[in-house]
Amino acid sequence: MDKLRHLKKWIPAFLVLFSVLLNITGRIWQGFTDFYVDHIFPLWVETYGRFTGFFPFSVGEWMLYLAVFLVFFLIIGGMIYGIFGKRLPEILKKGYRKYAFFLYWVFGIVCVVMTLNCFLLYQTSPIYMRFEIGGSADKEYGPEEIAMLRDYVVVNANALAPVFERDENGYLLYEKEDMSAKAREEMERLGEKFENLKGYYPDPKKLFLSGFYSQQYIMGYYFPFSMEANYNGQMYITNVPVTMCHELSHLKGFILEDEANFIGYLACADSEDPLFRYSAYLSVIGYLDRDFIKAIGEDEEIYRSHPRILAQVAEDKKFLTSKAWEQVEKKAVLKTETVKQAADTFLETTLTLNGVEDGTVSYSRVVKLLLQYYDGKLY
Repeated sequence: MDKLRHLKKWIPAFLVLFSVLLNITGRIWQGFTDFYVDHIFPLWVETYGRFTGFFPFSVGEWMLYLAVFLVFFLIIGGMIYGIFGKRLPEILKKGYRKYAFFLYWVFGIVCVVMTLNCFLLYQTSPIYMRFEIGGSADKEYGPEEIAMLRDYVVVNANALAPVFERDENGYLLYEKEDMSAKAREEMERLGEKFENLKGYYPDPKKLFLSGFYSQQYIMGYYFPFSMEANYNGQMYITNVPVTMCHELSHLKGFILEDEANFIGYLACADSEDPLFRYSAYLSVIGYLDRDFIKAIGEDEEIYRSHPRILAQVAEDKKFLTSKAWEQVEKKAVLKTETVKQAADTFLETTLTLNGVEDGTVSYSRVVKLLLQYYDGKLY
């Protein structure tokens, strides 16, 4: 019995050590992570992901809030224990020690889950090495190719902007089929082209505290500890389709944001639904326009000689409507500036620690993937 108790004390430490060893192995042996993502990671979605998919709400979101509460309680209890320890009844002291030991176990489990469902995914081979997406990754694309790709997206976005029904404020209306089901359908279709995108997809779930995520300017969230794709329910509707597909791509092992942006674009750009296509073009038009301006040396005359982005397109690229922002600020507990700064710091740190050296700038690398994809199609 004593040996069993002694072993229980060490198991969480072994779990943490196991996580560290897995991360080190992933860093030095890319073949290991490629095998893991191709053959083992899909099992979690097909099993655990199916289980959490039965719930109509985001299990991962509520797990996150529960974790905050548990840690807060641990800290407060620790302060009380430290200050009044000698005067506290033995039953309370024993209860707190058991609670701390419980969280010790939780921490060990979380380390393993985050490693298996998130951290290892950062160490896989890039998408252009695992799949044939177009031109060579070593090819240098210049102003001409960037201009053609940028103009293609702008022209298509401009053509779609007038086709939608709008309300008195000019906001786009969409009253068709269930968008979550459509997103799953588009990802399944794309799975016919990319092997790792085959298989089960749960419904993307709306975040309960979407306002709080709006303050962080977050459109969607992948929760590794619940294998769920989540989206911000308060953002403007043009962001929703591509965000759903972006987050669903994380469930298939594509954790890098530029690759998820690329997959989200591909899933929506070939859709029969005009809103999905429009969402795809709007999701990359900003990246392409900025890279085009850089490529031509910020020459205004050259820029004006190319198709301009219609005012309606620029307007439809908004994150939230003004009314939605008012609701967010009205219910906000903390200032948006404070929340945004904290979220940016956390995201930048997370990406950097996982080997993404350029942090959030990596999102814009979707342009290179698109240039490769359209090589032989547009130029």
